[in-house]
Amino acid sequence: MTENVRLAPGDTAPDFTLPTADGGTLALSSLRGRKVILYAYPAAMTPGCTTQACDFRDSLASLTAHGYAVVGISPDGAAKLAKFTERDALTFPLVGDEDKAVLKAYGAYGEKKNYGKTVQGVIRSTFVIDEKGQIEHAFYNVKATGHVAKLRRDLGLN
Repeated sequence: MTENVRLAPGDTAPDFTLPTADGGTLALSSLRGRKVILYAYPAAMTPGCTTQACDFRDSLASLTAHGYAVVGISPDGAAKLAKFTERDALTFPLVGDEDKAVLKAYGAYGEKKNYGKTVQGVIRSTFVIDEKGQIEHAFYNVKATGHVAKLRRDLGLN
């Protein structure tokens, strides 16, 4: 099994400009001066990803009050992201990385185990990026359910 890139605290977060669900684009650099929670998920509209997105949606006011912006990233196209945003009333930006270049730069795409088989895919991950664009935390292979609560504990927000 080949080793994926892994980001660590202190690394510079790879910058990106990607299409958003609303037809615009989002540049990570446009969020400088704010703390950012960037979470990578495999596919919009799937059960685990919906649970995770709704957890972030339900915690957004509290995260925002603590100075965090939340951005979700997946290999989905803008149309699917728009449908996901509308269906689940998501109130934070989702960006699409269809060629997976950004996901790979973050170490969030590569070989993973799925039901005992080694497959290529999105590795569910969350990155906390500080105001200067440095990685503060990099969590790989996170669980969809309960992750936001654990993240809040890890960040001292409970």
